Amino acid sequence: MRKHCGVTKTLKIIGSKWTILILHQLCSGTKRFGELQRSLNGISPKTLSLRLQQLEKHGIVHKKVFAEIPLHVEYSLTKRGTSLKTVIDDMEKWGMKE
Repeated sequence: MRKHCGVTKTLKIIGSKWTILILHQLCSGTKRFGELQRSLNGISPKTLSLRLQQLEKHGIVHKKVFAEIPLHVEYSLTKRGTSLKTVIDDMEKWGMKE
């Protein structure tokens, strides 16, 4: 396989368990941490936090922290993250066939 294969690079960023499902949830709009956790049955808070941090590091997810008590954090897709929406939509369509 080529060293700079786009598929390999993409999978390194979004190929971890839960990552595509997190992105799928964020495709419908901004979500709070608790909303994401409830919508992803079986994900641990630690794993969700780690995946969100990785996505933020790669410029795919934006984290907005509101300085209030209790702490209020929202996650949304960046422009780069939104560009994955067509890929995720195609995956959903493909998975719904038969």
